[in-house]
Amino acid sequence: MFKPCFVIPVYNHEGAIPSTLESLRAFDLPCVLVDDGCDASCRETLRHLADANQNWVHLVVRTQNGGKGAAVKSGLRAAHELGYSHGIQVDADGQHNPADIPQFIRHSTEQPQALVCGYPVYDQSVPMGRYIARYLTHVWVWINSRSLEIRDSMCGLRSYPLAETVALLDEEYTGDRMDFDPEILVRWHWRRYGLVQLPVNVCYPVDGVSHFRGFHDNWLISAMHTRLFFGMLARLFRRPGRRVVI
Repeated sequence: MFKPCFVIPVYNHEGAIPSTLESLRAFDLPCVLVDDGCDASCRETLRHLADANQNWVHLVVRTQNGGKGAAVKSGLRAAHELGYSHGIQVDADGQHNPADIPQFIRHSTEQPQALVCGYPVYDQSVPMGRYIARYLTHVWVWINSRSLEIRDSMCGLRSYPLAETVALLDEEYTGDRMDFDPEILVRWHWRRYGLVQLPVNVCYPVDGVSHFRGFHDNWLISAMHTRLFFGMLARLFRRPGRRVVI
């Protein structure tokens, strides 16, 4: 049974989240909002949105900020516990175009056990530094997956099949911050699960709020690639029939 919902991690995007949520209303799908330890003003905004839309908004509150990955994982687990089959991850800041979402729903319906992931088509708003840095990550993703299959590992518009995803999260370590998006794709690839990749339009709002912490998040991403690299080597030289978990 295909029963999807939206999963939106939120950290101090009180200015953008009302319009982002409103842009999803037309799809008539439930929405799981994750308050990732937001400041008081954003927390109040999220409570108001949940109270005003009780028929389709479910609010998950994390008392402390854990990072994007931690918030996404909390949202996916909550969606699974609520009985949904798929969690469609959407960023809170309005980067994603709602017009791209129907293709995610269609492909998830046709291939319910596949993770449907976007790869970005940028406009002129993309910061050049971020554009270059993400492709350095892609190179390491290709090395660690020993494949060129994953076209983009950092796009936040995805449709997760929840049963398979929660099982992976229960059995393997994944990062809690900006390292989560690429890591789960590599681990998904290692399990030989299905992956569908679709082009999506991405814009960076002029007044958008970025929570990427230069040194700290780059360090976490580097540590993640190192962790995956040794995991790849372990799988490369493992004995037949022996499972490797790193």
